[in-house]
Amino acid sequence: MAFAEAMDSDLHHLPSPVSRRLPIGAELQPQDGVHFRVWAPAAREISVEIDGRQPHEMSPEPDGYFSALIEEIGAGTRYAFRLDTQDGALPDPAARFQPDGPHGRSEVGDPAGFAWSDQDWLGVPKEQLVIYEMHIGTFTPEGIWAAAMQHLPALAELGITCVEMMPVADFPGRFGWGYDGVNLFAPTRLYGQPDDLRRFIDRAHALGLAVILDVVYNHFGPDGNYLAAFAPAYFTDRHPNEWGGAINFDGSDAAPVREFFIANASYWIDEYHLDGLRLDATQEIFDASSDHILAAISREVRTASGGRRATFIAAENDAQTARLVRPPNAGGAGLDAMWNDDFHHAAMVAVTGRREAYYSDFNGTPRELVAAAKHGFLYQGQYFAWKKQPRGAPALGLAPTSFVIYLQNHDQVGNTGKGLRGHQLTSPGNWRAITAYLLLSPGIPLLFQGQEFAASTPFLFFADHQGELGQLVKKGRGEFLAQFPSLAGAEMQALVADPGDPETFRRCVLQSSERESHRESVALHRDLLALRRTIFADGPLPMDGAVLGENCWLLRYFAKDGEDLLLIVNLGRDQRLASIPEPLTAPIEGRTWRLIWSSENPDYGGGGVSELFTDGMWRLPGQAAIVLAPGEAAKPVITSERRRTA
Repeated sequence: MAFAEAMDSDLHHLPSPVSRRLPIGAELQPQDGVHFRVWAPAAREISVEIDGRQPHEMSPEPDGYFSALIEEIGAGTRYAFRLDTQDGALPDPAARFQPDGPHGRSEVGDPAGFAWSDQDWLGVPKEQLVIYEMHIGTFTPEGIWAAAMQHLPALAELGITCVEMMPVADFPGRFGWGYDGVNLFAPTRLYGQPDDLRRFIDRAHALGLAVILDVVYNHFGPDGNYLAAFAPAYFTDRHPNEWGGAINFDGSDAAPVREFFIANASYWIDEYHLDGLRLDATQEIFDASSDHILAAISREVRTASGGRRATFIAAENDAQTARLVRPPNAGGAGLDAMWNDDFHHAAMVAVTGRREAYYSDFNGTPRELVAAAKHGFLYQGQYFAWKKQPRGAPALGLAPTSFVIYLQNHDQVGNTGKGLRGHQLTSPGNWRAITAYLLLSPGIPLLFQGQEFAASTPFLFFADHQGELGQLVKKGRGEFLAQFPSLAGAEMQALVADPGDPETFRRCVLQSSERESHRESVALHRDLLALRRTIFADGPLPMDGAVLGENCWLLRYFAKDGEDLLLIVNLGRDQRLASIPEPLTAPIEGRTWRLIWSSENPDYGGGGVSELFTDGMWRLPGQAAIVLAPGEAAKPVITSERRRTA
């Protein structure tokens, strides 16, 4: 049953004056008052507690729902639910805001009270996406949406077209990555008021920036999660889950659980005008039903946008289950793209030489890097020694824009142990070269906050849990990093930052002044993104690639007008090539190649650009990337026979 149809079916039990946007939560009524609705089959009686009022008993509905219409209250009202099965009052599982955090009372919101100015916003087609992953709490010293909003013009000017926020669903404590959220409908009070988030998104749209949100639908955090008190059926022990109880999407009483998550996906698109979602760790979402929950979420996101705005849904999926991005009529979930860890792993091995843990099945060779650009996932069902099992599924034929590619993201920077950035792990020349490979590859590129200005600040794992839970998180972090042999020794384990230490969090706050002091890096990214817009101005281009040497490869883009482009990346020493038996290096008939861009430009901190073609030889600079375009007409070749005739 479609979500809208399910809502109609459920809500016909309600009094006729009641108007609702979502099937659960507290909602203002057009005439007067607030309507409350919650799914709580574990309870026989529930009442709404409001400060200064007598508890208001809720009426039972079929299938375990309870509801109540309370007049003469409005936005800003604090409330909680008291269940006959619990000792104390509990926050609303679908609260729109938790001003005092997950353990406090919920607050009634007014989604219609914000004056949007993005009525003409149509979104960003996925072929034009350049994603910027942002953690609001560390993006600025203030760590709030209002402060982050001030930097949006700089991102737009750089060439970013989409901001991806790490999770903002409310979680306990003073700081955290956001992946232990427990109030999925409540933007965390740590970053400001709900209207501050709306203002951030509205401003982004005015600048031509889409905004998508990272959401966690595979588990809840261990602290502040009261869902089981309302309905144990939210969770199941039929499926193993890496982070606790798995969500019940396909078992007994799963329909209201599915409704909860589908409503949440719709809510972010409808009430906050978000342009899409990034679905965290979908390999831990288990659903054997005929209508997979991810397919249902995909449909609802498109519906919630009204079909007017371009929407984008990306999935993180460690198993690389390619069918997630295939259309429903081909057995897929209809998502737009998947994060491509294979691209990251091969590229980082290429520039660092380190092959530990999950990097051990990658060699970082030109062959791998050409294949990643052409085919997306490198593992599409082959045996993966690190996990002692096959990895991935066939993905040949998927469009390049089915893959989000990156050199950094929150996980991969955090998993370096010291939270080091990529430019700190290799030479400046190779980092510039591999950055060119990223930003000029046909996939959807993602930059992690601060990457564009070579941030000196680390990005460590931080989570403000206290007591025994805090100690367990600290211990678990050390054990996770111990999968890397270089981080398993006592000396390195002693250096693992305590996730619960406020100083760990403070060390990760970006220094925006580095946009100026590291302007060479900003110029590199700005120029590459401008070149990317030129290459893909009319959409994706046919592309092929080839290996030129031990550490050297090329990608060739075939333009409709014959103005092909060559990207050549050389992570090794200078190369002198007198003849190249590789057809992809052949110029357009009657033309020569000319250099139009080099990572060794002094504007980027490079060592200067020398002549590439001398005495019939190619001189490919070491630890550099270059872009070639068709140049002037080639001089006619005079053969020995023609010389004799002349």
